[in-house]
Amino acid sequence: MTQTDEFGEELADFVRRVAELKAARSVPRGDLPTVLDAAFYELDHVADQLWPWYERLTASGPAGGTSPAAQEHPLLRAVFQSLPLPVLLVDRETVVRRLNQAATAFTGVRSGYATGRPLSGFLAHSDRGAFRSQAAATARGEGDRSLNVHLQQRPSLPVRATLTKLRPGSGEPRNTVLVVLQPAGHRMPTVEPLRPLPNLTETTRHAALMDLVDAMTTALLTAPPGTALDRAARVLHGRFADWVVADTTTPGLARSTVLAPSEEEAKLLVSQDPATCPLVVTAARGGSPALQIRPADPAAFGHDGSGAPVLVKADVTSLLTVPLAPPQDPVKGVLTLFRSGARLAFSMAEAQVMDTMSRHIALAMQTRAP
Repeated sequence: MTQTDEFGEELADFVRRVAELKAARSVPRGDLPTVLDAAFYELDHVADQLWPWYERLTASGPAGGTSPAAQEHPLLRAVFQSLPLPVLLVDRETVVRRLNQAATAFTGVRSGYATGRPLSGFLAHSDRGAFRSQAAATARGEGDRSLNVHLQQRPSLPVRATLTKLRPGSGEPRNTVLVVLQPAGHRMPTVEPLRPLPNLTETTRHAALMDLVDAMTTALLTAPPGTALDRAARVLHGRFADWVVADTTTPGLARSTVLAPSEEEAKLLVSQDPATCPLVVTAARGGSPALQIRPADPAAFGHDGSGAPVLVKADVTSLLTVPLAPPQDPVKGVLTLFRSGARLAFSMAEAQVMDTMSRHIALAMQTRAP
């Protein structure tokens, strides 16, 4: 990679972080100081550090590795995995390179799923921009730092993230960042070895899905003409999703039903034009369902009346969008479901059940039209 290419890559990374900070403007007022601190870091970086950093990097040669050092790698990996503290290695864009067993237990995210995904994506929306800026600054060599963040699965528990720069060696041309997580203001709980315990979770979830299908079937069979979509939305609200948004497609996209955790929150989307929601438009045109865990694009469901991204305002941790299309017929409508906060994300099994129910809803809309 040439010096010009590397500088251009760093500049592009800076632009992406700024865009992320802009999207965080709609966070609650109490979280704004963290976002502002991150913005100041970025301003200092572009004004005073970007070009000097580039000159220092080009002046330093690649570090060479030796055979004895390579022989130490298996031992270091074993030490890393057995550390009692949750530890992760991320790059300057917070993409997880590896995490130890304690980090898996602490975050509740499997190693195979987390690796290759941004660690910032597992945090609350209000913390993502700040964490990404601090990680980038640490990777640039601007010193170790720490900040409080919140995991999406446990938003009520503040987590202290401590970041420090590492230079892995000749095989890794860029700095990585070592991240240590621990409850803010609390001692780290002891990580006990895994034990095979009886687990009826899957059986319970399957029974709950069967109850949902039964309730949906009953609602559709007894729905008066013209009310099938609204009846279906009310069955799904609460027991299956925190938010249920229903849109019809005939003659054009129109908002039909919005059910939210509160009436005030529902009003935010009642007047929204579904044509401004990329997810809804895609489902209405192509008839393809979409399942997203920790959505990366905050604007995927458009913006509310204040201009804030809906997914950020609603603290969406997972979403499911399904078209309502009878066999061999055009799409009749689109259902979008949100889960937020600490609620478990939608699973593939739930998405499959929802896909089946969507066809039943579409048939009910067709056969029980007014």
